[in-house]
Amino acid sequence: MPAKLFVGNLSFQATEEDLRELFQQAGTVESVRIVTDQFTGRPRGFGFVEMATKEELAKAIEMLNGRLFRDRNLVVDEARPQPQRAGGGGGGPSRRRWGRAAIGRWRRRWRLASVTGRSI
Repeated sequence: MPAKLFVGNLSFQATEEDLRELFQQAGTVESVRIVTDQFTGRPRGFGFVEMATKEELAKAIEMLNGRLFRDRNLVVDEARPQPQRAGGGGGGPSRRRWGRAAIGRWRRRWRLASVTGRSI
């Protein structure tokens, strides 16, 4: 069962291949992912490495936590699980129906109706 590591304080010049080579010193690397900014595409300075076993995970933490890599001291720790997020997003159907543009249209209609004497 793969065990996931958090790797922090990464150099912005580090590549996934660099991390793979570094962590292979501790054991079998299943996957490597450096997190990037969704808008600029630039690295955010941290990533995740999956090791094959818990023993290799412990060995990697012991070997590499605090180690100098590309002029930075790495922070290596066991990754915490992602928190569950509430689904739906956007505040539900009423929020989508009454967005900023819809409220502006409603106000314009109201003003027009009050000036002309018509009902909405």
